[in-house]
Formats: sequence, C-alpha cells, structure tokens
Amino acid sequence: MNNRFSDISMRVFPECYPCFVRQANIAMEVGGVNGDSVPRVMKSVFRCLERADYSNKTPAHVTSAMHRRIRRLLKADPFRGVKARYNSIALKMYPELKEKVATSPRPLITAARLAIAGNIIDFGIYDSVDIMGTVDRALDLNSALDVDDSDDFLLEVEEKEQVLYLLDNSGEVVFDRILIEELISRGRNVTAVVKAGPVINDCTMEDATGAGLAGLCKIIDNGSDHVGTILEQCSMGFQERFGRRDQLVISKGQGNFETLMHEGSRIYFLFQAKCLVVARLLGLGQGAMLLARGGKS
Repeated sequence: MNNRFSDISMRVFPECYPCFVRQANIAMEVGGVNGDSVPRVMKSVFRCLERADYSNKTPAHVTSAMHRRIRRLLKADPFRGVKARYNSIALKMYPELKEKVATSPRPLITAARLAIAGNIIDFGIYDSVDIMGTVDRALDLNSALDVDDSDDFLLEVEEKEQVLYLLDNSGEVVFDRILIEELISRGRNVTAVVKAGPVINDCTMEDATGAGLAGLCKIIDNGSDHVGTILEQCSMGFQERFGRRDQLVISKGQGNFETLMHEGSRIYFLFQAKCLVVARLLGLGQGAMLLARGGKS
C-alpha cells in the first residue's frame, strides 16, 4: 500500500517564520510576560531561529527548540495556566458532548468528529478559539469531512484490540476522552500517550489526569518535550511501543501529522489543517477537517 502522503514533504516554508514569531508572542502573552522581559526573550528567540537546523527538518523541530528556550528564559511553563483553564472549559462541556454521542446514530464516528473538533484548541496557532462553532461544524453528519476514511477506521477498530492514542493539546484531551470511552466500550484496550515535559499547550501527564483519563485507560509519556512525535527524540520504550504491528494508532493534531505522516497505514490522523502551509500541501482549504488513514493511495 503506497503512502498517500508520499508526495508531501513537510519542511520549513517562508510562511513559517512569521508563525514562529507569533508563537513566541502568544507564549509571552499567555504567560503574563511584559516590560523589559519582552525584548530580552524576543532577541533570544531570534538568535535561536537564526541558529536552527533547517535541513530536512519540520517546523516542529524548530519550534521545539524555540519553546524550550522560552521556558528556560522564563524559568516557567508560560502555558500552564491556559492549559488548566481550557481543561476546565472543556470539562464543563463534557456532559453535553457525551449526550451528543449517546443520541447519535453513529456514536463512534460522532466521537471521532468531536475529537477532530477539539483540535481547534491550539495555542501554537491561535490566541483565541471558537469551540462550539467548530463542534457544530464537525457534527454535521450530512456534511462529509474534507478527508474521510471513517469506514476504514470502523473496520480497523473492529480488527485491532490494542489502540495507541497520541494525544495533542490540553482542553482537546477532554474531547479525546469521549472517543477513548467509546473505544473502551467496544472492548478496545487503549493506551494514551502524553508529552514527558511541557511544550506549548500539549498534553502532559498532569493535564491528562486533570481531564479524567487516569483510571480510564493506561497513560504513558513518549520521553520527549518536542512538538509532535519526533520518533528519534522519543524514549526507546516509546519507540518500541509505537513500532508494534498489532495495534491501531490514532494520531491527534497537526504537529503529530507533520512528524508522522510517512510512518504507514497503521495510523489514523484526526486533525484540522489550521496552518495554511499544511492545508496547501494537502490540496485543501485552511481549517479542513480530516480523519485520514496513513499509507492509503
């Protein structure tokens, strides 16, 4: 089976540079950084970007180094507060979202669409989000997703008992919880994967626990504080787990797509193409919603 994304090369494009700077500005804004600290941090960010290795690297490689530098300069995780806030916002929505799944004629697909809707909560790209508007768009079952491999996904869920679920962002993880609950109700054994350390608003063990995943499924970290899943930067234990052939892999978010798009047909990518560059590479409009199987021609 050929990789449907084999003609796509995710690298740093000219449009990425202003996005890098915007991410740094968002980090300072949500972290409450002001005064003389702003130019100090930004000058260091520019030096980091100047020295970055851009050879065959994804934007995730560059932003990982940039955000690590910001955390070191601030001696704190600037996104910690906003992560907790959006987990709280999403948890208040949880009963209504669960009801939408319970009353749906296709509950597993509805839960998957909700997980895609939750991917709007991304402070690496946005500084504010319209969650309910995105939920309404995702749950319009009369409207197809922009890339929709739902039928293949349903078959794969039936065939594979083991599911490795690569989480993306805090807040979004509550939406993922609903899909995980649906998978477990079908007898699937789900392992959720978080980051080993903070980066942007990506989900850590603390965030997953706060969203209610502890006690629901096994949670492991990937040994990395990089954006996305850069396998060579992950722990050997995670690499071995990821490499198992007897499991379905659900990959949430654009960063995971950027870094795993060439890793084969076991992976289903659930995300929104929020970035104009990614949307253009896929031949889709910005904001496109995807439930896409890797490795499918």
